[in-house]
Amino acid sequence: MIQTIFKRVLQIIPMLFIISLVSFALVQLAPGDPISSFVTPNMNPDDVERIRQSLGLDQPIYVQYFKWLGNVLQGNFGYSLINNQPVLGQIIERLPATIGLMGTALFFTLLFSIPLGLIAAAYENTKLDRILNAISYVGISIPIFWFAMILIDVFAIRLHWLPSLGMRTIGVESFWDIAKHAILPVTALTFQGCASYYRYVRSNTINQLKEEYVLFGYAKGLSKAQIMRDHVLKNSLLPVITLLGMYLPQIITGAFITESVFSWPGMGSLGINAIFQLDYPMIMAITMFSALLLIIGNLLADVAYTIIDPRIREVS
Repeated sequence: MIQTIFKRVLQIIPMLFIISLVSFALVQLAPGDPISSFVTPNMNPDDVERIRQSLGLDQPIYVQYFKWLGNVLQGNFGYSLINNQPVLGQIIERLPATIGLMGTALFFTLLFSIPLGLIAAAYENTKLDRILNAISYVGISIPIFWFAMILIDVFAIRLHWLPSLGMRTIGVESFWDIAKHAILPVTALTFQGCASYYRYVRSNTINQLKEEYVLFGYAKGLSKAQIMRDHVLKNSLLPVITLLGMYLPQIITGAFITESVFSWPGMGSLGINAIFQLDYPMIMAITMFSALLLIIGNLLADVAYTIIDPRIREVS
């Protein structure tokens, strides 16, 4: 298993190189001009060209790429084209808000989706199963920005129970104030996440309940609860491990749409602003962080598979 992990780690380097090359080319070839935010109607073409030269945007794409790559290898992700602040510093500043939001949403997603998926599978085709399926279909079908707007309209505008924007009230520094601001975005993320995770758990549990080892358990006199707890549960959660590996980048890079709707000051809103303002260094930094975390997440999922499933461990 150690050799397999080592090989996978070595594969990360060429994968990141290819991702960075393609991403840099796509960002540079995207429509729009990043210096448009610097240009005023009174500027003459010479002034505009000097700004372009100062940002290094007058050089060929391949020259810009290798300069950017050399800086990244030294831990320098450049400076934002919008505020001229270090990109890495802005990312580090936004990370706590995003990790808190996404981590909390993931916790509640697993807390609700796993037991509900197991219960629905254990009572397949019953009224409870049909109700849970209907709710999950709604969660999958509704765009998260629309569901977020419904939450804001009901709980913030009509009932005045919860704040709808930001992470804290101006002048208030308390954990409970942050928690109050986080309820609506966490609810939106949890509802959408539960709908997806629930269906994975339910589907795989139904398949596991048809396996021979379940019949053998009944033959031994084990109860349904014992079979579900001691045998079915572990096998049913294997697909969830893959989903968790794919979810890892979101914990760091945030949920772009949700953070923008609720004005949550995290990585998602930072990324959205960078895209709209064509802030190339920021876009590339967030893209590379996302790619690295996705690769690491898949690697950790594979390692978890080998630990949990003896059959995979023997093959590896």
